[in-house]
Amino acid sequence: MVSIDWSIWQPKELATLCFVRQESRVLMIRKKRGLGAGKINGVGGRLEKGETPEAGVVREAQEELGITPLDCRRRGELHFQFLDGYSLFCTVFIASCFDGTPIETEEAVPLWFDIRQLPFDEMWEDDELWLRQALDGKSFRGFFVFDGEKMLSQQLEWEK
Repeated sequence: MVSIDWSIWQPKELATLCFVRQESRVLMIRKKRGLGAGKINGVGGRLEKGETPEAGVVREAQEELGITPLDCRRRGELHFQFLDGYSLFCTVFIASCFDGTPIETEEAVPLWFDIRQLPFDEMWEDDELWLRQALDGKSFRGFFVFDGEKMLSQQLEWEK
């Protein structure tokens, strides 16, 4: 088993994810390219130099789906270490309203799912451990080690 000292761990890149929940459904994307291409996930991506997570998640939603989330609330922090040396810190947001109409772009296809029937078999392995609770308003920190797309270890901390 791979052991990481998360207290001194430093990510190579910073990113965001946003899941838009409207009543009993959630807006997600099927990624067309980049890390996780082909998988279903929240809208988001890597931050640009000097960009805040709040600004980055709005920019990514505009680029990937043509929408502007209006009420992004921080729900979680994801720490990913990959065996190939890549590492990523991701801020997770939940939104409930947005301007615009979700459109397909070169980066993503918009998809709505019933919150009770999320497509975990087409998502990153860790999502099933925290996504439903985050959509319900719980805040968390997750620490994950992956070998490619296979999760090797996980640790979750929930805020009280």
